[in-house]
Amino acid sequence: MENKVPIVSVVSPFSGLTMPVIGMGTASYPPVDAGTLKSAIVEAIRAGYRHFDTAFIYGSEQPLGAAIAEALSIGLIKSRNELFITSKLWCTYAEPDLVIPAIKMSLENLQLEYLDLYLIHWPLKFSKEVSRLPVPKEEVSVIDIKSVWSAMEECQLLGLTKAIGVSNFSSRKLEEILSFAKIPPAVNQVEMNPLWQQKELNEYCKAKGIHVSAHSPLGSKGTLWGDNRIFDCHALKEIAEAKGKTIAQVDFSLFLRWQICLRWVYEQGASVIAKSFNKKRMEENLEIFDWSLSVEELEKIRGLPQCKFNTIGTFIEPSAELEAQL
Repeated sequence: MENKVPIVSVVSPFSGLTMPVIGMGTASYPPVDAGTLKSAIVEAIRAGYRHFDTAFIYGSEQPLGAAIAEALSIGLIKSRNELFITSKLWCTYAEPDLVIPAIKMSLENLQLEYLDLYLIHWPLKFSKEVSRLPVPKEEVSVIDIKSVWSAMEECQLLGLTKAIGVSNFSSRKLEEILSFAKIPPAVNQVEMNPLWQQKELNEYCKAKGIHVSAHSPLGSKGTLWGDNRIFDCHALKEIAEAKGKTIAQVDFSLFLRWQICLRWVYEQGASVIAKSFNKKRMEENLEIFDWSLSVEELEKIRGLPQCKFNTIGTFIEPSAELEAQL
């Protein structure tokens, strides 16, 4: 299938990098088996996805790599260069001497020679492998961002990734990086949806030339950290019913709320990471580019009460001291 997803330019020294504005997320909770995930990714490539988001901690790098190899072997894509692959540095490896070994481990898992984008997953360092949740607060600290970022820059200079960035970083932490970075972050991937709009952070990133990529655009329903607030949102339901776009088989207004969230993120100038392993839903997620939200609809969404879904408190023991540093 011809790729119909728009692209966005990502500021990155040494390369004129572009990224499809919608990507397939590969994190799942509870985790799916590797074969199911591989098959879903192959179907996503067939549907037109060219941007895939993974991370060491997701356990999805190897299935993604296997799916890419299969897509090449059966001719769905002609070259790895047609894809945009993002992975992330996990907190256990957030030390300067572990960054390059970590990205090389991810590349080995993916069977790739380079990433398009490598992100610091959280501005946190775990002192050892996670054995239980929530992670004991004594095992968590804020990373030494200057030394870790220098190692991230080295990853790009070595050609292991085309661009580097961060995930779940506040404007305060970004300002810290920008004060010393030789290569500034190209992307900040954060939670962003109609119920957590990130207006100030989005404006800050735009002003600094940092592209915002949205994870959890639907509130991460079905995960430890998410819930049904987006799907239960009356205002989004009203917009969905008024839109009258005929799509889903079972409950079109439920699906339209899904689509409206993805479209809303896109209209904020951000890219979006959407996770579905259902073939039809994956195809329908791409159908957000031939219509738009009205001024009135955008205003209604702008007025929604705000509440963050994905907080560090969902996987780390409460620590006021730690949160104050982020």
